[in-house]
Amino acid sequence: MNESRIELLEKYIKEEPNEPFNHYALANEYMATDGKMALDIFLNVLKEFPDYLPTYYQAAKLLEEFEMEEKAIEVYTLGIDLAKTQGNHKTLNELKTAHQNLLFEM
Repeated sequence: MNESRIELLEKYIKEEPNEPFNHYALANEYMATDGKMALDIFLNVLKEFPDYLPTYYQAAKLLEEFEMEEKAIEVYTLGIDLAKTQGNHKTLNELKTAHQNLLFEM
C-alpha cells in the first residue's frame, strides 16, 4: 500500500465524491495490504455507482477470497447483466469465465 497514493486518492474523493474511479482506485490500493478495507470500498462503489462496471469483477474476486461464494455469484451475475446492457464484450467474457470457474469449484 502506498500511503501517498492513498492520501492523494482520498483527496480526490473529497474533491470529486461522485467520481466512481477515485473510489475504485482507492480500493485497488488497499488490496495488497488490507483486503477487508478494499472489499468494503468495492461494495460501497457497487451501492453508490452501480453502473461502474470495473468494480464487479474485483468485488466478486475479493468476496471469493473471503469465502463469501454466494455473494460473489450474486455480484458476478449483476456484473454480467450490466456488461450485456453496456455492450462491453471483453468484461462480459471475463465476468462469465470467473463466474463459471467459481461455480465449478463449489
